[in-house]
Amino acid sequence: MKDNSLSNILNQYESKEQIDGQLYTLNLGPTHPATHGIFQNILTMDGERILHAEQTVGYIHRAFEKISERRNYAQITTLTDRMNYCSAPINNLGWHMTVEKLIGVEVPKRVDYMRVILMELARIGDHLICNGVTGMDSGAITGLTYMFIERERIYDMYEQICGARMTTNMGRIGGFERDFTPKFHELLKDFLKTFPPRFKEFCTLLERNRIFMDRTIGAGAISAERALSYGFTGPNLRAAGVDYDVRVAQPYSSYEDFDFIIPVGTAGDTYDRFMVRQQEIWESLKIINQAYNNLPEGPFHADVPDFYLPEKADVYKKMEALIYHFKIVMGETDVPKGEVYHAVEGGNGELGFYLVSDGGRSPYRLHFRRPCFIYYQAYPEMITGSVISDAIVTMCSMNIIAGELDA
Repeated sequence: MKDNSLSNILNQYESKEQIDGQLYTLNLGPTHPATHGIFQNILTMDGERILHAEQTVGYIHRAFEKISERRNYAQITTLTDRMNYCSAPINNLGWHMTVEKLIGVEVPKRVDYMRVILMELARIGDHLICNGVTGMDSGAITGLTYMFIERERIYDMYEQICGARMTTNMGRIGGFERDFTPKFHELLKDFLKTFPPRFKEFCTLLERNRIFMDRTIGAGAISAERALSYGFTGPNLRAAGVDYDVRVAQPYSSYEDFDFIIPVGTAGDTYDRFMVRQQEIWESLKIINQAYNNLPEGPFHADVPDFYLPEKADVYKKMEALIYHFKIVMGETDVPKGEVYHAVEGGNGELGFYLVSDGGRSPYRLHFRRPCFIYYQAYPEMITGSVISDAIVTMCSMNIIAGELDA
């Protein structure tokens, strides 16, 4: 195995770019705005060239997995949306599906389609931010400002579902708190009509922009073999040429009903990661259109009174509803013993929940498979030998979310 230790690199390196005859240590983060989060990279530099990199995580460690062992299953939802907060509904709904898998609940078809619509809206919002900021970090801020407007329109739709915008606490175990409101239908129809031409302008701004292409092609490249070795999933893996997508490999929420393709790249560099996300936005729009146009009739939640909060109006008037409300909120409902794993295709890749239940009110053990935490391990390898400006756009194109690193 090749020795990539700092001491070995320094012993073998013959510098031609030394400043004042010495190498320098540069802290990229934890507070530099270019890191887009609270994490640190200790770089050994020879001029602008990166000789060695070592990342540090844990600055915002919040112990979500241990906190979950003292919370009931419904309360854990508020922890999940604080991981990848750029696409929080995917985290929320993925957790609910995990619990439903444990307790053996099958949700109505309408719930599946409603979830698909919201998860794909979240994916679009996530990719808009990642690609908008990639443009910004290469010197083109205009696209980001326009895409923020589109993300706000998605947040307006979140607000109709759950009353929140960023940390959404969206949905319930078994379905949703309420059906889509008339205002939501209005906002979604307008978005599906007006977003494509606006996004097309963003595509025109960057995709074939000579300056942007020169800045991103070849930056932070990783091969398919190395990406798989690190455990990459999501757009970062697909950019390297591997067409793995949880929605196709292990369908959930009726994703098998929808016609869409999996965009893949070839070089695994910053430009390919950007383009894969661009194409995935178009595919998400296709999925939303199919789900909305074929939205089934029926209830918006499953019949699981032990986990699904009763209507608030009933709580005020009916003793049975009040009892169920109290039991659910206070975590008085036991769940079956068991061990399950459920994964969804998050904004950054396979977002998994490994849940172990001993039959009590809280998980005996809960582990979050956070895609950011897994692929961030490859960052030093991807930037070693490059210059600092390439390290910035590489980090951004990987879409490293600090909240997903430290769970």
